[in-house]
Amino acid sequence: MLDKDFVVLDERFRRYAMGNVHIEKLWTGSRWAEGPAYFAAGKYLIWSDIPNDRLLRYDETDGSVSVFLAPCNNHNGHTVDLEGRLISCEHRGRAVTRIEHDGSRRILADRFEGKKLNSPNDVVVKSDGSIWFTDPTYGIDGEYEGDFAISEIGACNVYRIDPVNGSVSAVITDMVRPNGLAFSPDEKLLYVADTGLTHKVGCSPDIRVYPVASDGRSVGAGRRFATCDAGLFDGFRVDIHGNVWSSAGDGVHCFAPDGTLIGKISIPEVVANVCFGGRKRNRLYICGTTSLYSVYLNTQGALRPKV
Repeated sequence: MLDKDFVVLDERFRRYAMGNVHIEKLWTGSRWAEGPAYFAAGKYLIWSDIPNDRLLRYDETDGSVSVFLAPCNNHNGHTVDLEGRLISCEHRGRAVTRIEHDGSRRILADRFEGKKLNSPNDVVVKSDGSIWFTDPTYGIDGEYEGDFAISEIGACNVYRIDPVNGSVSAVITDMVRPNGLAFSPDEKLLYVADTGLTHKVGCSPDIRVYPVASDGRSVGAGRRFATCDAGLFDGFRVDIHGNVWSSAGDGVHCFAPDGTLIGKISIPEVVANVCFGGRKRNRLYICGTTSLYSVYLNTQGALRPKV
């Protein structure tokens, strides 16, 4: 029997929600939990507590939670690159940075065409080593998650950092507030959430999907993939079957590759982001507003295709 927190909206969801599996509340005490990233070699997860200006670390081996980095320039989203290094979106730093193998911080991007970035929000690394990130204004809108400032760019875009020369190019410029993003398992599609409803009345709370060009450096015209029926989408991940597991106001929403909402996982807090982890990549970590949750699923997080 499925736990009551698994909400089946389409029979396809039953394949992924296993019986006798329950939502686990692992830790609480943050102000705004975000940006989870899993390190398989160390068996731990890191995530942001943005207003408290710290990164937290959950150790799978003993369930302990500790401070990974503080202060941290109000980190938001994270990912792990091809060499196992942490890539971070800094609100207060207004930059995408990387923690090197020796522990030093390196700025990968902090400007576009000579102007300061707004406040990088979420980030993903493609199999060719390129780094794609979103740049809304949430970190400069006030003093709570960063430092107040006026946008120099005057727009909120999705950018790509070239893995060879480090150049920054705008790949999506038609969104109000681009937020979470992820590639399909074959990297032929790029999904991006737009949370522009926070700033523009009537902006549809969508995840949009863009075809990736054959050269892997740009995208074509986007289309609506899904619309949120509970709050806003934020961060999300894609599994090996191409399903999109997204944050929402009432928990986690699961969308089939055709865009159908097939199920939900109810969480008693607004969810900001999720991440697959665990030894088999079948444990979904969930960042609620104040807490870290997890649940085991009958699927696995997608791996980057080999190049």
